[in-house]
Amino acid sequence: MSESIRFVDLIQSRIDGFFDARASILVSIADELSPVAAFSREFLSGGKRFRALFCFWGWQAVRTAGEESGDDDLGAIAAGGALDAVVSVSSALELFHAAALVHDDLIDNSDTRRGAPAAHKRFERLHDQEGWGGSGAAFGTGAATLLGDLLLILSDELFDEGLTQVVSAAARRAARAEFNRMRIDVTAGQYLDIFEEIGWAGRPDADQLARAERVIVYKSAKYSIESPLLIGASLAGATVGQLDALRSFGLPLGIAYQLRDDLLGVFGDAEVTGKPSGDDLREGKRTVLIALTRQAIPSGARATLDELLGDPDLTAEQVRTLQLTIRESGAVDVVERMIAENVGRAIAALDAAPLGAAAKAQLRDLAITVTRRSA
Repeated sequence: MSESIRFVDLIQSRIDGFFDARASILVSIADELSPVAAFSREFLSGGKRFRALFCFWGWQAVRTAGEESGDDDLGAIAAGGALDAVVSVSSALELFHAAALVHDDLIDNSDTRRGAPAAHKRFERLHDQEGWGGSGAAFGTGAATLLGDLLLILSDELFDEGLTQVVSAAARRAARAEFNRMRIDVTAGQYLDIFEEIGWAGRPDADQLARAERVIVYKSAKYSIESPLLIGASLAGATVGQLDALRSFGLPLGIAYQLRDDLLGVFGDAEVTGKPSGDDLREGKRTVLIALTRQAIPSGARATLDELLGDPDLTAEQVRTLQLTIRESGAVDVVERMIAENVGRAIAALDAAPLGAAAKAQLRDLAITVTRRSA
């Protein structure tokens, strides 16, 4: 995956260069905006860059379609001037993702992100350190909301910069349409996610699994994998058939990706995930894992699960009790089978797709990476 590593380096370089100019604008307005610039820069460094990579390999898969071993050397591509647009557009996806994380932590009242304080907690700590008046928590919430909004604005600006480097007007329109739809989908999915945390009790138990699966599709599967693939492919002038093939690959893979994330949200090692173990239990996430557990356990255990799930003050012992209930219900094994089945469907769709062979091999490797991860 050496080309993927090199592409990630290009992404970081593009983000750094883009943000340097915007940070100077912030600081020129007022010195008080320096923390906004500093915290933005921290949130834009590191990360797995999965969305950028799916965008890049979606682009490559279309660009090299019909070739047995397409040119995936970044130096050769760059020399032809073909790389700048996809680097900028992929970087814009990473800015959008950073914005989503800032807002997601606010919505979920999550104090940590990647093993460090979440944005709102950083601003709250700054408030306390400086001895400012009023509520530190309120300042943290307001400042982080604006930070997320700023990152959304910058994401759109960088996306447009990338599109200016695309010759084909049809490709520009197609990529922009996919980007716009992605933003609607993930916002709708986020709303459905928080609605399920409070609205589940008024719905039939039999509907909970389907509702949890709907959240997966719109909050994560499309946004994390399908949309980046389609955006990259659109930049390369993908045909309808190629886009359909990438959807058939990206959607089941995105579902598998989020199912893995749901398991990590309950059982993940805090030292690896950067989030407290059992965080999804404290947040009350009504995931597929929880829906399957509720289906499998007796009514008494179900009542206890419902009572504890969503309590932000769950003790470590209570988290362990819930983890044991979930594991003994057999739900973990079912989710693991669902992951394997969705990955299988995705790989089968990819193998049959009219796309570049070398890029398909990279996408196949990436599919395994994103669904077998521990963080």
